[in-house]
Amino acid sequence: MSFFGRAARDLFNGSPASTSSKLLLLFTVSSGGLVAYSDSRSQPDEVPASIVNKNDGQKKKVVVLGTGWAGTSFLKDLDASMYDVQVVSPRNYFAFTPLLPSVTCGTVEARSIVEPVRNIIKKRNGEIQFWEADCLKIDAENNKIFCKANFDNNTVGSEEFSLEYDYLVVAVGAQVNTFNTPGVKENCHFLKDLEDAQRLRRTVIDCFEKAVLPDLTEEERRTNLHFVIVGGGPTGVEFAAELHDFLIEDLVNIYPTVKDLVKISVVQSGDHILNTFDERISSFAEQKFSRDGIEVQTGCRVVSVSDKEITMKMKPTGELCSIPHGLVLWSTGISTRPVVKDFMEQIGQGKRRILATNEWLRVKETENVYALGDCATIDQRKIMDDIVAIFEAADTDNSGTLTMVEFRAVVDDIIARYPQVETYLNNQHLGDLTDLLKDAMSEDKKEVDIEGFKKAIHLVDSQTTSLPATAQVVTPCLHSSIHLLNESELTFAPTYILPTSLRLLVNKANISQSASTGKTSARNILKALDALLDLEALDISLPPSGNSPILRILVWRTVNN
Repeated sequence: MSFFGRAARDLFNGSPASTSSKLLLLFTVSSGGLVAYSDSRSQPDEVPASIVNKNDGQKKKVVVLGTGWAGTSFLKDLDASMYDVQVVSPRNYFAFTPLLPSVTCGTVEARSIVEPVRNIIKKRNGEIQFWEADCLKIDAENNKIFCKANFDNNTVGSEEFSLEYDYLVVAVGAQVNTFNTPGVKENCHFLKDLEDAQRLRRTVIDCFEKAVLPDLTEEERRTNLHFVIVGGGPTGVEFAAELHDFLIEDLVNIYPTVKDLVKISVVQSGDHILNTFDERISSFAEQKFSRDGIEVQTGCRVVSVSDKEITMKMKPTGELCSIPHGLVLWSTGISTRPVVKDFMEQIGQGKRRILATNEWLRVKETENVYALGDCATIDQRKIMDDIVAIFEAADTDNSGTLTMVEFRAVVDDIIARYPQVETYLNNQHLGDLTDLLKDAMSEDKKEVDIEGFKKAIHLVDSQTTSLPATAQVVTPCLHSSIHLLNESELTFAPTYILPTSLRLLVNKANISQSASTGKTSARNILKALDALLDLEALDISLPPSGNSPILRILVWRTVNN
């Protein structure tokens, strides 16, 4: 079976020829990677006995909290006909969050980056129920959650309700981390969801309207047009860049009398912006901002924010300074939501900063609760803890040494069991895990003993730090978890098929089109993808580039960044 045939089999729970699937390729702005969104379902002949409650003969209840990336990714591949699936979220839509900075400046309309949740579940013929509400508390002992609807207008009847579950999937994301800084919640904007982006856009326009009012001094106009971004991470940097383009391409033409008074400042507590990325990326961003006139202030920690000024402490000297502002965007990272923090206290994880799961995304200290996305992190088991067992399993002839053939037979199992292996290989630019063993083998002896095996493998753990929130590492685990859930066993086992392969395809398409036409455009890339992918065999349809402006934007940004 072909590489993509295997991908289709694993992701769509069936053979390509017998599965009705739609695949929409979306190129993310923040990570530069690929997301493959599919809508597919398999129809089992009968519900396995293992997923039926023995007490009442009903299907087991799966409750999903959240409709963001993690929750929606879980739902889209779940065979909902096998479970009683209920979804709870305060937002009745899924938002393509990498484009939120573009929404703030009108590059993209808000309606273009959302998909209503009820449209998603409608395709499941009523197999999934959705409740628009906040989850206030998780009762881990009694397998119950307590919720409350949050509507602005008056409604008839009680807004509070509770749901029981057999399996709970926590995908509520995280909230902005204010570090308890005085005035942040009252005087700053955030950029976590669609409402934040729309509010930011309105405030930017309001700042210009205030600045052109009569009888204002020049200093007052400058204050209204000083936009401060606190936090030099991806969100802050993307917003600063989008805002700069919006100002010089649109607003200065609409408000020409104040165009020379506009100022954008990025305040970063670290020594550089984008300091979690490669140093070259950080340096490039700082140089680009310098050329564009965007001020970058590093080594500054914000200690308070008022409605008119922001107070900072300079790290080198400890000196306090205040600067006036018209708008402040706070983007300094994320923290745990109260409902998750309370749940962590119940299960003995109260001292942790974030909910801990095992490598299969099951919450530690629980049997039937799973967590994914920004609310959780994988507490990964080290490969060296099981090195002897791995060696013995691979040594099929009990010779006390491993050949390359023996090792290759267990490589897939190792990668599935220890997700950090894939991370290490990518960081070291290695093609395969067997490359590590080749270095441990001598030229005259193509075998390795247990000590040589340990030496070859130990670097995987020694150079792998704690994994980030599962929002950044969950994709490899999630597809197989859904496949196994559909097979009636809630165990998460990772595969690494679709994202990497599609990323390579885009690179190949980019190279081939650039070489033949000298141009790198969204239309050319889509044409190249059409040529490289066997769309008919996979039953995949790509929207025509001429009718998909969002796809054109996403493709263009991916291949030009």
